[in-house]
Amino acid sequence: MVTHGELFMLHKLRLDGLTISEIARRTGQDRKTIRKYLKRGTKVPVYGPRAPRAGVLDPFKDYINKKLKDHPGLSACRLKREITELGYGGGMTTVKSFVREVRPPTFQGHERRFETPPGKQAQVDFAHFRVRFTDEPSTEQVVWLFSTQGSPIGDRTDVDVLRVDGNRGQCVT
Repeated sequence: MVTHGELFMLHKLRLDGLTISEIARRTGQDRKTIRKYLKRGTKVPVYGPRAPRAGVLDPFKDYINKKLKDHPGLSACRLKREITELGYGGGMTTVKSFVREVRPPTFQGHERRFETPPGKQAQVDFAHFRVRFTDEPSTEQVVWLFSTQGSPIGDRTDVDVLRVDGNRGQCVT
């Protein structure tokens, strides 16, 4: 793209007697570009937005929209297979991108809470750690932490720690 000032400079260089090749060397532009702008005269080119091009998926968008409206859970893979049978020659990524844009939102549902009577349910969490105890600093030991909580009787949580003894795998509480 050439600005108004550059366009006048090209014409001045040509009027000064320079060849198109010399003007191209001095401005760093191609000879065909110089020739094009000199042929147009001093009218500054106006560039506007390009008209949208038809995409490879455009003939099949209505089909995909109808299928997703009737069956929102259809996968993009299945839709691609169906439109390929109808003559689609594009790729999977194009179909996935379009399906992601137009798929109707699904309702995820609310969190469902439930309460159980005392003594009917318990929750157990556990984790393991590798530690060195002060009584045996040269040996790395595995410690398992168990946390259990039953149905609320008094909001009581029991924590047990088991220490696995070296390679023997014996538990020391």
